[in-house]
Amino acid sequence: MTSRRDFLSSAAILGAAAAVSPMLSSAAAEKKGGSHYRPPVRWGMGGVALGNAFKVTPDELAEETMEGAWEAGVRYYDTSPWYGLGLSERRFGHFLDGQNREDYVISTKIGRLMVPDAKFRHGMWKGDLGFNYKYDYTAEGARRSIEDSLQRLGIPSLDIVFIHDLSPDNEDMKEKWMEFFDVAAKGAMPELTKMRDEGLIKGWGFGVNTIEPILKALEVSDPDLFLSATQYSLMKHEDALERLFPACEKHGVSLVIGAPLNAGFLAGVDRYNYGGTIPDGFKEKREKITNIAREYGTDLRTVALQFTAAPKVVSATIPGARSAEQAKQNAESMKAKIPSEFWSALKKEELIAQNAPEPGQA
Repeated sequence: MTSRRDFLSSAAILGAAAAVSPMLSSAAAEKKGGSHYRPPVRWGMGGVALGNAFKVTPDELAEETMEGAWEAGVRYYDTSPWYGLGLSERRFGHFLDGQNREDYVISTKIGRLMVPDAKFRHGMWKGDLGFNYKYDYTAEGARRSIEDSLQRLGIPSLDIVFIHDLSPDNEDMKEKWMEFFDVAAKGAMPELTKMRDEGLIKGWGFGVNTIEPILKALEVSDPDLFLSATQYSLMKHEDALERLFPACEKHGVSLVIGAPLNAGFLAGVDRYNYGGTIPDGFKEKREKITNIAREYGTDLRTVALQFTAAPKVVSATIPGARSAEQAKQNAESMKAKIPSEFWSALKKEELIAQNAPEPGQA
């Protein structure tokens, strides 16, 4: 029987055999001479919505969404076994099967293994998904998770792997998150480093909704980049500027910004992040920013997305989408021009931090 290690080694050989397109062949995209992998694209697409987050997304709509994203120029896709308990990965895989592997960047995550369970239901993922999950941050668990993801995606290689939801905000862990962290420090982290050195992946890090696990990982390991969700947006960014960005810059690693629209809040949905509770004053702040954006000939979605992509430490921002129209709107927002005076107006009204990087700054 073929071992998981043999399976992944074969996958790496297949991936390495593919010719690399000019878009993805920049020196910044490879880990050479001690540099860390950084995706060579400014924005991408998150896969939470395609995992039936908050409501069921029909297969046809999911396919149309991915087609719309591709047509709009999106070439970085982020998914996870957790998103829809494997559904998001299967949907991405179905679409990407028709694309050249060298033409896009893809990241997924490890930390949870899917197990068949017809009766399991979860509050965030809607529909009859047929799977439950168990945590596994060991070395073997990391290898198993990546093998499973490759099979669901139907592709021979991955670019980025994030250790997922190993964080104090995880309701399954809470104050015990450090116990899981210690397992990962001895298992998943060195194993992912080994896989990177073997050429099986290009880079790895953490994908979390808080700052503390990122800072801790930088102390004990050699990650390449992090997916930081909900921590840097128009609504909340001061702590990231104060603690997260300097730490990443010191270690020469970059950040992918997840949930840049705060799970739809900055696109006009009255839902904030994944818990649903909107903090006091945030609706008023959103309205003020919306009104100022209108004065300068732009819109809330556009300024929110470009704000998250502006810092030099940020390699990409990855808003989600549930329709082709949303995917196209996100892409158009990233290409739009915003007057520099707009950002000065936000700072004057104290709606963003004075030291927040502005799009277009050198």
